[in-house]
Amino acid sequence: MSMDEALSEADLDAMAERLQPHRRRPWVPWLETRGATGGGSFIQVDPEHGEEDDEIYVNRLVGARQVLGPDRQLDADLDFIACARQYVPLLIAEVRRLQSLLTEGSQD
Repeated sequence: MSMDEALSEADLDAMAERLQPHRRRPWVPWLETRGATGGGSFIQVDPEHGEEDDEIYVNRLVGARQVLGPDRQLDADLDFIACARQYVPLLIAEVRRLQSLLTEGSQD
């Protein structure tokens, strides 16, 4: 699919499937560049159960060298990933809403 092609219902369904509906709580980024966490930056997957480690860590490599925090680019990427968990469902719903309006408009 290219960037100028409309998303099909199958495309939207495939995206929605990846969202793991049983895990709807927001992800929380803990970033070294926003008040050091005392380790590496990470995403807390289930903040309501903080006593359990349920976290995502991402390594950034430049060439063969691992970039250690605090690193603004890594933190920006982690922030994007964590926020996408909340925003992608909204975007899918908005695309469906707009496609519905277009379909209704073409039937008039």
